[in-house]
Amino acid sequence: MTEEKKYRIEKDSLGEINVPADMLYGAQTQRAVENFPISGYLPDRAFIWSIAVIKLAAARVNLSLGLLLPPIAEAIQDASKEIMEGKWDKHFVVDPFQAGAGTSHHMNINEVTASRANQILEENQIQGKVHPNDHVNMAQSTNDVIPTAIRLGCLWRLNDLDEALLSAANAFTRKSVEFDNVIKSGRTHLQDAVPVRLGQEFSAYASAIQRDRNRILEASEDLGRLGIGGTAAGTGLNAHPDFASRMVSEMANITGFSLELSENLFESMQSMADFTAFSGALRTCAVTFTKIANDLRLLSSGPASGLDEIHLPAVQPGSSIMPGKVNPVMAEMLNMVMIQVCAMDTAVALASGAGQLELNVMMPSIAYNLFEMMKIMTSGINAFTNRCVDGISANPERCRFWLERNTILVTALNPIIGYQAGAKLAQEARRQDVSILAVAEQQIKNGQLSRLDGTPVTLEEIKTALQSVDAMTRGGLMAS
Repeated sequence: MTEEKKYRIEKDSLGEINVPADMLYGAQTQRAVENFPISGYLPDRAFIWSIAVIKLAAARVNLSLGLLLPPIAEAIQDASKEIMEGKWDKHFVVDPFQAGAGTSHHMNINEVTASRANQILEENQIQGKVHPNDHVNMAQSTNDVIPTAIRLGCLWRLNDLDEALLSAANAFTRKSVEFDNVIKSGRTHLQDAVPVRLGQEFSAYASAIQRDRNRILEASEDLGRLGIGGTAAGTGLNAHPDFASRMVSEMANITGFSLELSENLFESMQSMADFTAFSGALRTCAVTFTKIANDLRLLSSGPASGLDEIHLPAVQPGSSIMPGKVNPVMAEMLNMVMIQVCAMDTAVALASGAGQLELNVMMPSIAYNLFEMMKIMTSGINAFTNRCVDGISANPERCRFWLERNTILVTALNPIIGYQAGAKLAQEARRQDVSILAVAEQQIKNGQLSRLDGTPVTLEEIKTALQSVDAMTRGGLMAS
């Protein structure tokens, strides 16, 4: 038989409720657990950490304003620091899909902080009792705490994501240098196009990632604009006149982030536009990585019946039935991650537009999706970089094989024989399945090929133009 679970009785404004005896949270959290058994997901670490930062700062500010007794304020501070460190994570249990605005998650933090603060007082034999609403939540409201916490949580995750993006961009840059001498067929519309360097393709990936990185950093700047101190609806009700400005300064000291007080606390309660813009920057980056992953899958396709111009690292067997098959699993994983990011961006956009009047009650959904987007992007990009990009090798022989059969090399002859004559050369080369040079030699012997001015062209001119592939691929980069 399993041991019977022990409970204690807690009370709130709705009456009594049984709460697990070993948990620090109280009645309001327990009601949320019972009301919202939705996904089984738990609050993101960033969300727990960020609200704990707010509680730590509030205890310090309210103490400095003479609104909290020192023992109470110090116990709240100690409890908040422990929560920031992750010591009590198992006590944060409210499903992300919960009551609107995030009141349930907010009270989970308030109750755990108060319970732990009371333990600290008892351990130190100090008189006093910490209340989750009256003390931990002093001068605060869910209306201003939750959007502030989302901003802080995103900034907390930002450095890890930024490092992942920088690492990926640098990895592609290294490969662009390594592959600079590999000349291959370019392709547009999935059809043969003018020659390019494999290194140039990879330099484009590096540049695209770096530009997306810059977009994300630029969008993140607005996340440092906080509406804390607006309490309910932005009015600042029950908060000291200096509370808001002191809170911003205190949280900047705690986190090291560049923070400022919103110029309009009402706007900061109502508008989720900063989150929508930041999410959009993440989505744009996800689209870039989706394109890159798909390119790598195409370039490595086959090997016998595909392009096979690059080789991706073999990290696991690719089939349960076909021996020796190896799949581009890291690129496939990245595609799935980035598709999920795009879906979550849609959820953020819809939730951001679903606010009414003085409050957006969909903030728990915005928080969940933003934190999850950043987390899976960071992990996915790191795994892709370390287990795929770093180990990519070129297949110069296969690149040369396709290039030699690329009739679009005739483009190099445009200045000599013109577009129309070049098109006929390419068509005839494809029909006979021979090289452009072979067809040009035939036509010159038959007197069928001439310069734009009508004078006969020589085979040496054709050879020289077709052999200038190296020079043809040198453009397009402003800096090497």
